[in-house]
Amino acid sequence: MIVLGCDEVSLSFGGEVVLNGLTFSVNDGDRLGIVGANGAGKTSLFRIITDQISYTGRVFISNNSTLGMLDQNPIVNSERSLFDEMISVFENKMEHDYELYDYKYQVDTILHKLGFSDHDFTKSVNTFSGGQKTRIALGKLLLIKPDILLLDEPTNHLDVDTLYWLEDYLASFKSTIIVISHDRYFLDKVATKILDIENGKGKLYNGNYSSYVTQKEKDREIQQHHYENQQREIKRLEEFITLQRKWNREHNIVAAESRQKYIDRMEKIDAPDAPTELIRLTFDAGRESGNDVLSVKKLSKSFGDKSVFENLNFQVQKGEFVFITGKNGSGKSTLMKILNGRERPTSGNVFWGANVSVGYYDQENQNLNPANTVLDEMSEYYRTHTLTQVRCALAQFLFKGDDVHKTVSVLSGGEKARLTLAKLILRKNNVLVLDEPTNHLDIGSKEALETALSEYKGTLIAVSHDRYFIQKLSTRMINISDYAAMSNQGDMTAYDKPEISESKMAYEEAKKAAADKRKLETAKKRALEQITKLETRLEEIDTQLHLEQNQTDYILLAQLDGEKNQIEDKLLELYELTIE
Repeated sequence: MIVLGCDEVSLSFGGEVVLNGLTFSVNDGDRLGIVGANGAGKTSLFRIITDQISYTGRVFISNNSTLGMLDQNPIVNSERSLFDEMISVFENKMEHDYELYDYKYQVDTILHKLGFSDHDFTKSVNTFSGGQKTRIALGKLLLIKPDILLLDEPTNHLDVDTLYWLEDYLASFKSTIIVISHDRYFLDKVATKILDIENGKGKLYNGNYSSYVTQKEKDREIQQHHYENQQREIKRLEEFITLQRKWNREHNIVAAESRQKYIDRMEKIDAPDAPTELIRLTFDAGRESGNDVLSVKKLSKSFGDKSVFENLNFQVQKGEFVFITGKNGSGKSTLMKILNGRERPTSGNVFWGANVSVGYYDQENQNLNPANTVLDEMSEYYRTHTLTQVRCALAQFLFKGDDVHKTVSVLSGGEKARLTLAKLILRKNNVLVLDEPTNHLDIGSKEALETALSEYKGTLIAVSHDRYFIQKLSTRMINISDYAAMSNQGDMTAYDKPEISESKMAYEEAKKAAADKRKLETAKKRALEQITKLETRLEEIDTQLHLEQNQTDYILLAQLDGEKNQIEDKLLELYELTIE
């Protein structure tokens, strides 16, 4: 049974068409994922469904169906305690003590799963951060259990453990779910259908995200094939018509008109829409760093009486792609700020190695001046670059034409993320320290960033909760808990969970395979570097062995011959490493 549908829905802002005749329907129990580039109109569609903005077309919602919506930045203001705020959703349902006890149990369970502690239950809602308020709003919706649940980027502000729980929870949720998300792993686990919004139009696909990607590519290839075939046929007919008209006899004119009518009656096949333009970026590592890139020793950080982490110890070697993981509040972003000198540790030390040049991406984009235009922001950061060079760099990040004159203060989260990345790529840093670089990026931009980083020749230290991103790039993971370093070896340590969900097991297996592949690639890269050096030394030895003045120096000849044998043995080992 159809519970929600859109028929020829269109929306424009200031003459710019956002949605153009969007038509789709959702059945009872469907879990629909909505994907598309930033600015495609996904959030606007939610506002249309909830009747917050004007539009043309028709939206149908089945009788008596209740809607519940989670905004990207929900407004949750209350002087009540966290627990009282959550229990308030049941005020009209409480009839006797048994039910009250049951509701309290539900609230307790949801809050703990969303990362709140017993200590948080008595705090005023207004004292929590924006990310925590988003989780509070999500928790209230899950407790209300509306018939149709609309979620706009629900995975923002969730750590990996909470993501696993939410995926499993929504997968068994009885209501209809419509979710906007750029989290590919989440969409693979939760969605049973995907609505792709591109160039103002929408197309519905059955299956999860991975299935959609495969089917969309096939559809594009098929449409392109049919379009090209029809164009060839039209060209052939038009050439025939031209020839017949050139001969200009009665039967020729009749034949030409007949073919023209055939062309006119054809149902024309459109060429596939051009794919949404993506950012283009390349990270140049510049000069090589030393092998020992970073050493962190006995590092601790406290804010007042609150200890964030204690006695953190780890090292990073050249070429490693290290990801810092841990629960919300475990100090990941604080650690990144300490590494970049933006916070001072309470105790301990950070030692950067020789020839290290660090580039830093701040997830809060605090290194942007809100009063600057986009062009001024880049020009001030790169004073030695020409205006043409700066504008070319900005164009690679989709800041074109009048976009470069926008002030930073009016940019969306995705635009600020792109501007911060744009500022990063013109510097030749051999170490990148990235704090949640995929936040606010759409899927296409995430994939472009992943590709650029996979080709980066330097060292990466990153914080991310994007599991696709981690899986593709990580060679090692360092997990920190609320008060200490849990792992110095980079293994993904379970957070004392009694059971591991199916989604987490699948992720762990995929992550391990990706890490093994990355380690192998790193080993091959280092082997090739060693091979080049050893082969050069082998040529030097051969030259010295054949020098006339050395022929009577039997000690030197013996030493050279021994070194040559050792190098040849080592080269055989290295050659084996480089074989596919």
